[in-house]
Formats: sequence, C-alpha cells, structure tokens
Amino acid sequence: MNVFLVLAHPEPDSFNAALARTATGTLRGTGHDVRTSELYQMHFDPVSDRHNFTSVKDAAYLRLQQEELHATAVGGFAPDIEEELQKLEWCDLMIWQFPLWWFGLPAILKGWADRVLAMGRTYGGEKVYDTGVFKGRRALLSLTTGGPAASYQPDGFNGDINGVLRPIHRGILQFVGFEVLAPQVCYAPVRQPAEDRTAVLAVWADRLRGIEHERAFEVGRY
Repeated sequence: MNVFLVLAHPEPDSFNAALARTATGTLRGTGHDVRTSELYQMHFDPVSDRHNFTSVKDAAYLRLQQEELHATAVGGFAPDIEEELQKLEWCDLMIWQFPLWWFGLPAILKGWADRVLAMGRTYGGEKVYDTGVFKGRRALLSLTTGGPAASYQPDGFNGDINGVLRPIHRGILQFVGFEVLAPQVCYAPVRQPAEDRTAVLAVWADRLRGIEHERAFEVGRY
C-alpha cells in the first residue's frame, strides 16, 4: 500500500512529530511504501495566489478555480504544488498528523489543502463525494488536543470531537472522494507522563499494522 503522511507541527521534537515517526516506521516495517511532507520543515507557503501556477488564464483578474482548471489542462502548476499533487495521486492512504488548533487545522495545513486540492485536478463537475477523484482511496486524521477526552464528548465542555472534525472529514476529504477512517485522537499529551505517551505511540503502531483492513468511518451528511 502507498501511504502519504502530511505532518503539520513546527517542533521536530513534538509529540505530533513522534506520532509521525511512529507511523512512518511502522508502515515501512510492515511492507508499505511511505512518502512524507513535513510542512514546517519544507517551509511550505500556505498562501494561495498566482504563485500556485506557472500558467496564466486571465492576467487581469485572479479567479483561482479558473486558473486551477487551466493549469490542469496545460500542466501549469508551480513545482511545489505539482510535487504535492503527485504524492496525493500516488497514495492509497493519506494521513494528516497535526495538533487541533482553534477547533481546526493549523494554518499551514489548511493552506496546503487550499493550494493542493485544485479544481480540475482533484475535484470538479460531477467528481465530488461518492464520484470524487479519490474514490476508493482512504484518509485518516491523526491529531492531538490541548484538552482532555472528557472535554470532547457530546456532553463535554468542547462538544463531540466528531462534530469538531466534521468540516474536515466531510468538507475536505470526502468532498474529493476519500473514504474516511476513524480519527486517531491523542487527548492532551502535554498533560500525560512519559510512560502514558509511550503507550499511546504503541497503540498507534498497533493500529497501523492492520490499517489496510479497516473500514470507513461513518461521518454522516448532516
């Protein structure tokens, strides 16, 4: 299986980075091919504008989707975007590893989605949701939170974690055709002793050893 892991955390020694290293090592150790994008280490630019493209459809007025369609037709994506697109198109499974910030993605990862998930190349027309470009492929969110698990229950202080993640699951991943696997959530690792964090890494590794057999997670439409 081809696995593409996108890491979005600025600290190389963070627990998110440890989760990413665990995933990469475990997956390669069980015979899978893994490619990675460590966005902060790459100095990935999250700003979406004309530098997404080497081609130009309308020099007078920037309509990003129009330029994306044109770039798809003429091979006009900038090299950094084309490289990410090729990793995306190569994978059978995509994993996003990130800290949950303000109930959403870190800006660098949201910007990655804004720039890389280009109309024409990754979605458009009838190619969305069940008929999306990435139909038959899977995606998995692995994330950390600042608050404890009790805060992310349906009756918790922050509300159901599945509701928090739904805009990502449904509005991004399923929209372009991915089947979504159940999220891997590490709650408040900063509050955990070292032995508990080690156990979390072991659980993550154990899950990944059988990841090719997992079925899609029910995100729900509403």
